[in-house]
Formats: sequence, C-alpha cells, structure tokens
Amino acid sequence: MHKNIFIVSILIAFVSFAQTIPAWAESEPDTIAKVLVYKFDIKEQIAPPIWRVTKQSLDEAESIGADWIIIHMNTYGGMLDAADSIRTRILNCPIPVLAFIDNQAISAGALIAVACDSIYMRKGASIGAATVVDGQGEVVPDKFQSFMRATMRATAESHGKDTVITGNDTTLIWHRDPKIAEAMVDPRLQVEGIIDSSQVLTMTTKEAIENGYCEGEAENIKEMLEKAGIHNYELREYIKTPLESIIGFLVNPVFHGLLIMVIIGGIYFELQSPGVGFPLIAAIIAAILYFAPLYLEGLVENWELVMFIVGIILIVLEIFVIPGFGIAGVTGVILVVTGLSLSMVDNIVFQFDFVLGIKTLLGALALVIFSSMISFILSLYLSKKLFTSKTFPNLALSSVQNINDGFISVDANLKKLIGKKGVAATVLRPAGKVEIENEIYDARSEIGFIDRGDPIIVIKDGTTQLYVVKDE
Repeated sequence: MHKNIFIVSILIAFVSFAQTIPAWAESEPDTIAKVLVYKFDIKEQIAPPIWRVTKQSLDEAESIGADWIIIHMNTYGGMLDAADSIRTRILNCPIPVLAFIDNQAISAGALIAVACDSIYMRKGASIGAATVVDGQGEVVPDKFQSFMRATMRATAESHGKDTVITGNDTTLIWHRDPKIAEAMVDPRLQVEGIIDSSQVLTMTTKEAIENGYCEGEAENIKEMLEKAGIHNYELREYIKTPLESIIGFLVNPVFHGLLIMVIIGGIYFELQSPGVGFPLIAAIIAAILYFAPLYLEGLVENWELVMFIVGIILIVLEIFVIPGFGIAGVTGVILVVTGLSLSMVDNIVFQFDFVLGIKTLLGALALVIFSSMISFILSLYLSKKLFTSKTFPNLALSSVQNINDGFISVDANLKKLIGKKGVAATVLRPAGKVEIENEIYDARSEIGFIDRGDPIIVIKDGTTQLYVVKDE
C-alpha cells in the first residue's frame, strides 16, 4: 500500500514538472522573435534625390514587414516641395517612424522631423528655423511662409492630443503644440515662456524635451532604441544603389554647366565638319546625361524636353535646309536655351509666386548662357588647335594651293555673271540662293530681303557668292 502511494506521488510530481516546461522554454531569449528595425539617412540637402531615397526606404521597410523605421537626420533643409512630399509619406506610413537628430534638423529638416512619431536628439543638437528662404538665403514672400506655417501646424496637429481631467476641469493637451511648430516659421508669433516676437524659434535638445518635441536625449542609435524600449531587435539599413549615387552627381549644378558646354561645343564642332561624327555623339550623350536624371527626379516636364528637341531641329533646318539665319534659327536658339534653363527650375515655384519664379529662372538662365559662352570660346580655340595639330593630321586639309600653280581663292566665272539677271531660288534674308541661266549660285541680297521667285540682277561678286538686288 505504501509502495503504491509512493509510486503515485512520483508520477504526480513528474507530471507537474512536465507542465512547467513550456512556460520555462518560452521565457528563453533565443525563442523570442526579434523586432525588425529599418534605418535610412537624411544627411544632406533636402532635394528630389532625398525624396527618392525616402520613398524607396519606406516602401522596402513595408515590404519586409519592419516593426520600426529610424531616420538618422543631420540636415540644414532644402527644397520645400521635396520636404512636403517626404513628410506626407511619413504621415501615411503604417509603421512607426522615429527620428534621431544627430546634429541639426533645420528648416525643411524640422518639418520632416515633426512628421515622425517620436524624436530623439543628441546632446548639442537643434531643431527649428523653418522660415522659407531662396537660394541666396533671403526670406521669400508671405505666400510661401503662409504655406509653410499651415504645413508645420497641420503636421504637429496630426499627432493628436490627450484629455487631462483635473477635478471637474477637462483640458486638451497637444502631443506637439501647433503654436510651437508655427513659431519655427513666423518670427511674429509669440509662445509664452518659450519665445518672444521678432525671432524664429529654434530649440536645443533640452528645450525640445521640455516642450514635447523630443522624447529623449541619446548619443547614438543604440541608446535611442534602448530609451524607446526596443531591445531585442535586428537592424537593417538602406544601402544607396550606384544609380542613386550617379543621379546625385549628375544633378549637381557644376556638372550641369559642364554638360551644357559639351552640348554647345559638340554642336559647334559638328557644324564645322558636317556629318554624324564624334562631336555630335558627344553632344547627344551630354544632353541625355543632362535631362535624364532631372526627368527621373521629376524636375523636367515633358513639354520642357520637347522644347529643347524642337529647338535643336529648328537650328539644324536653318543651317542645312533653309539658307541664311532667320526666324527658324533664332527661334531654335531661344527654345534650346529656355529648355535647358527651365529644366533646372522647380515648377512649384511658379505656383506660389510668379516674380520669385522669374528670379529663379533668371539664375538658371545665367548659368546656361555663361556655360554656352565659355563653350563657344573654348570651341573656337580648340578647333584652331585641332585643325592645325600634327596629332590629328586628317582633321583639316594640309596641302597648300599656290597662286603660281594656277589656284585662285574665288571662282573667276562669278565675275562674268555681273549684270546678269535671274530669279531668287530661295528667300534671301539676306543670304540664300539664286538661279541664273539654269544654274544655282550662293547669293546675298544687297538691299533688304528678296522673296523666292522674285527677279534679281547681279551687281557684284564676293568670296564664293554673288551680291544681287531685286530687279524692278
């Protein structure tokens, strides 16, 4: 009897121990699924390339099922439309987004940071100063400021507010005070206890924590995650592709100037030696490198690209089809220069302030004209060197035709045509072609323009062409 009781006791103890095994096993750290954290950087000027990186990063984070997203920030701001696109994408992201401000989140950077669900700042960092300025650092018209004030205010409001009950009183407290966000833009606004008027608000790490715009101070990403309560995690980072690096290099204004020089220089050299050769190929490649990255970044509209292509076509027609240099040629030059200039200007500027848009366009136009002039001067110099260089002997005719050997610089038969009558084979404005005795000659109108088919008379000859007037 005692033996049976002993055996039953052992069995009961064993079963009790076995029932505790699952709970014990689940408590092991190795069996707990890690939290997936995705990180990308915003450490340069806010521009279309950064918007592209943000969009691709958030899309990738969502596709891999990330639990958290971190934006490692250090920026002095940049383009307003790119910043607005980034903040909108963050607000619509289903994954919580944390901002770690390593040093600065100024201007457009402040807007992006405020859009994040939580903000952590390194000691000595700052956030604010979101007044909209132009490329020269001057404050732009109030149309822009009004838009930025409303955007900052709406972004702060999107984080909601808490209801605080004290006795019989109910108070609504914003997670992020919209007035503080608006004061980062407008120096006229006062926020009691934070900033007086006449100053744009910029907060240090301590001030941001005290006013609800920073969840805590951290020296690095690891410390930030610990303070955010994220411990057992796997960190993945966005890796910039070679294409992103190339695009970032190609949209640099300095490189734009070099590409414009190659485009203009290539066209000039091709006109000096007609035929599809290396200069034309170089110009085409430069045009592709100029427009392609801008088109991918959304700066170039289709009509701007068409404008440039039509301008090139008109110039070619004027040179090879229509003698002289008239309406088609002038229009072509204007379209080419305008197309190159407009492609560098963000079209959203004109939506807010036409005068500022013109000012921005003039800056781009100055770059195009300056680059074209430098290219033209260098082309004249290089063409002289190349065509007389011993390194490239076949670029120009090197043989000498002496007068003593019977060579002359002009066609002697042209002198026999003085006094002859004919008709204008093309429009002469003032250069063109005329038909005399069933032969076509290059000619130039001595007085005014002459329409095609009008009777003409030759009054003198010049170097390889005739000078004519309209035969009344």
